[in-house]
Amino acid sequence: MSSPVRLLLASSHPGPTVTVTVLAAVIAAAVGHPVGLVVLVALTVVAGQLSIGLANDWIDADRDRAVGRSDKPVARGLIAASTVRNAAFGTAAASVVLSLFLGPLAAVAHLVLVAAGWAYDAGLKRSVASVVPFVVAFGLLPVVAVAAGPEAQLPAAWAIATGAVFGVAIHCTNVLPDLVDDAATGVRGFPHRLGLHASGVVAFGALVVAAGLVLVGQLTSGDPVRGSGVVLAVVGTVVVVVLAAVGIRLVLTGPPTRTLFRLVIASSLVLVVELGLAGARLVA
Repeated sequence: MSSPVRLLLASSHPGPTVTVTVLAAVIAAAVGHPVGLVVLVALTVVAGQLSIGLANDWIDADRDRAVGRSDKPVARGLIAASTVRNAAFGTAAASVVLSLFLGPLAAVAHLVLVAAGWAYDAGLKRSVASVVPFVVAFGLLPVVAVAAGPEAQLPAAWAIATGAVFGVAIHCTNVLPDLVDDAATGVRGFPHRLGLHASGVVAFGALVVAAGLVLVGQLTSGDPVRGSGVVLAVVGTVVVVVLAAVGIRLVLTGPPTRTLFRLVIASSLVLVVELGLAGARLVA
């Protein structure tokens, strides 16, 4: 038997939660925020992501039981749905309080980001607009990280666009392994309507577009990268394009697995780390 804390963490979608938090922290560090502010950004984002993940498992408890999801503690009866619900509201409240310390612009951006995640959990996942919360949330993530602090600077437009496009890739690849289970429980979001192959191609196509936006942004912005930064920018883009090609091949030749989602997550980490190392100017 696992402890309640471990069961709650398992119900919070820990992989995506950690990844999104790392992305926000790296972006915050890359724009030169002091360590204390970077930590505050990370704590705020992780609280918001925990609330979204917990709300998802609480709201979907009956659906997950119906299809026998063995990876869901609530569906297996290891923890009560009410406990997960209370934790979702508690972490949401914590994210609101923490957001207030980021400054007005970053706070509003983060609250909208979290609201988008909850809107997806609460019902948008069943509609053709299921991709919208992901576009909004990942488009706003650079705003939260860059605008935090007293100066409240905006990120470059290409950084916001990159986040929004990544949202498409993340949504589609995250849903692909669950298409059959979702169909059995009445969920028909954007990827479901496209179908397996088309949704996979759209996802990894979006990944290539995101990589292209990052490359163009670094090379043509008002303060472009130079020297070794150009090499890093090109290498990062090539790595992501290769990962996208692998993803498309997997989609077209085999059953959908969590590997597809992990390829997108790995690509996002490659690009954000490359941004920090190359010294790209993320501020508008």
